[in-house]
Amino acid sequence: MTFPPKRSAQEILAERREIWKSKAILRKLYLGWCKAIATSLRPGKTLELGGGSGNLKEFFPHAISTDVIFLPWLDAVMDGHRLPFKDRSLDNLLLFDVLHHLTAPAVFFEEAVRTLKKRGRVVMVEPYISLVSAIVYRFFHPEGMKWGQKPFRASGDRGKKPLDSNQAIPTLIFEKYCDEFKRRYPELEIKRRERTDFLMYPLSGGFHHPSLCPPFLWNFIEHGEKLLRPWSRFLAFRLFVVLERN
Repeated sequence: MTFPPKRSAQEILAERREIWKSKAILRKLYLGWCKAIATSLRPGKTLELGGGSGNLKEFFPHAISTDVIFLPWLDAVMDGHRLPFKDRSLDNLLLFDVLHHLTAPAVFFEEAVRTLKKRGRVVMVEPYISLVSAIVYRFFHPEGMKWGQKPFRASGDRGKKPLDSNQAIPTLIFEKYCDEFKRRYPELEIKRRERTDFLMYPLSGGFHHPSLCPPFLWNFIEHGEKLLRPWSRFLAFRLFVVLERN
């Protein structure tokens, strides 16, 4: 029996770029997320890490959009563990589904402390592991989820590929080990930490599955999202985090 060859990260991201163009509900979801991001960014130089398929470039055209691999629609190749910027030279670091891909998040946060100006910000949208989303992420999502991992390792797997991940990392850092995060990085104040997306995101199918949400139900489901906020710990699929350099 022969198996199809594994695709490169570039091929996967190019495919996601085409899905982005053809899937209206996905673009509508991102519009909502990007409005929240825009209200959280400081004026000035913004560096986007993990730009991937280039979706955020439409919403933040003046940001420096980067990834660890070459992609023709991004501005530069860059590793979030070693930022080629001077101390106190950036106003914002923007990460959308990136933190859970980093080999060593602890090293990234050290770089954030070094490169951000006073009151500069790290703005992140990441997976959130709730009782409901844990089932979906574990069994119906192609990315990994390891709840037992220590999130503040100073180094990671040398053989790690660009799209390898642990979707539990953001929840571990900003909930289970949040006190440790505050002790390690007193310079980074948590300005906002919000669990979001209870219905629309899983129904959209993301980049990996067909949408289960007809467009005419959008307003109804949006109303349902508001009603479910008190149960976010049990139902949320997303985590929105804003850190500020003091």
